[in-house]
Amino acid sequence: MAQEQQSEVWMRGPIRGVPALLQPVAHALLQAKEEVTLYMADFDDRYLWQRPGGVAAVGFHLKHMAGVIDRLFTYAEDRPLSEAQFAYLRAEGEAVPESRGAALVSAFAERVDWAIRQLRRTDESQLTHARYLGRKRIPTTLMGLLFHAAEHTQRHVGQLLVTVRLLVERG
Repeated sequence: MAQEQQSEVWMRGPIRGVPALLQPVAHALLQAKEEVTLYMADFDDRYLWQRPGGVAAVGFHLKHMAGVIDRLFTYAEDRPLSEAQFAYLRAEGEAVPESRGAALVSAFAERVDWAIRQLRRTDESQLTHARYLGRKRIPTTLMGLLFHAAEHTQRHVGQLLVTVRLLVERG
């Protein structure tokens, strides 16, 4: 992790093509991508599914963050989840011993890049329009879904960092 520190994503200016009101979403997601890549650079896959003190495994966080972005951005498009998305959701917490951290990090990074492309296509005039969450159709807005995807991802990045540090220090 000995890498020259650069400024956080939000301090580097606007993300090209992303509407002004969605810049915080893009900044948070891209920051998460950078931090996950950094924290996981030298991570030993033997620890991927360990749960120190009963906390969620690093593998779970990586799968969950990608899944949350996928699901919330699907709802943002005013579409229901597919059966494949439900299957992914059910499998997020399942340990997959043959998993590789690098593959999970790559899948997460790809999901962030996909989300940024979707943000670029988002019409700012639609941000307060109604959207619905889940099968219960909990009312929210397009903006609410996009911002929650970013903040929820950031929350899990913090948890991932703590878990990585616990595992590396005790390993």
